[in-house]
Amino acid sequence: MKTRRVALGVLAAPFIVPALRAQAAFPNRPLRLIVTYPPGGVTDIVGRISADALGQRLGQPVVVENRAGAGGNIGVQAAAAAEPDGYTLLLGTAATHGVNPVLYANSGVDAVRDFATVGTVSDMANVLSVNPRRLDVKSVAELVETGKRRTLVYGSVGNGSSSHLSAAILLRDAGFAATHVPYRGSSPAVAALLAGDFDFLFDTTATSTAHVRSGAFRALGVTTPRRAFSLPEVPTLQEAGIAGYDLSVWNALFVHRRTPQPVLARLQEALTQSMDEATQARLRAAFVDPLLVPTAELPAWLAREHERWMRMARDARLTVD
Repeated sequence: MKTRRVALGVLAAPFIVPALRAQAAFPNRPLRLIVTYPPGGVTDIVGRISADALGQRLGQPVVVENRAGAGGNIGVQAAAAAEPDGYTLLLGTAATHGVNPVLYANSGVDAVRDFATVGTVSDMANVLSVNPRRLDVKSVAELVETGKRRTLVYGSVGNGSSSHLSAAILLRDAGFAATHVPYRGSSPAVAALLAGDFDFLFDTTATSTAHVRSGAFRALGVTTPRRAFSLPEVPTLQEAGIAGYDLSVWNALFVHRRTPQPVLARLQEALTQSMDEATQARLRAAFVDPLLVPTAELPAWLAREHERWMRMARDARLTVD
């Protein structure tokens, strides 16, 4: 029997060695990063910065593929359907991992259940902005007062997005109603506000700051409990009188849950190395804060964020209608 086991081991060796070499060689071809919003918005900007930095560490290009729609759910579905080999990554957001499980309960995918976390990339505030040529209010209090006198229209970067949720929480906590017009991403929403097509918009510091500084937008508040580093003169919504308002927008990289552990570990190591001072400087130049969560703490971090965002979505009675 011992002789037979030895013989089988010898016969199997030629098959095991190439398999181990193939695993050790990951990656040996380009990877793709699915970004769940169109080109030009903050999610796309963060995706391209992280793809470039990660590709340099892995020694293979990481190609960005924009798959927009349904608050990011189209991209999540595409990533879930990919081979679980580590060559398809997903740039997840607070919306894909916290809001969509509430809005798209019957979608067949669950970003928290179906993906493993590679690592975090960025965090930022949403900015509440108006176009003063259409709505000449100078504070959150004036916006609320106007909203209680007449029906305002607000835009968002898509149903279920952090932009949508930011507005829904404001409306609930401030006690007024407004008409929602969702757009397919940040770029068209920002263009519509610039054109004066609606009254107010929540969008990130990355896509709002330049327009605020130019005077095209007037920033009334930011959603985080601390002021944004790029707009230090703009009060927080808590400072503006909306008690307890606390919403920040994060991005992180994920792969299919069934990705082999050695491949996941390689990706996690490469992403950690890629989040160096140069990459952090590129993110800050785009008005985005780097977000660095140690690999060992990722499961607990994601569980907290998932629960927090689901609770906000439910409490705000967010719907896709």
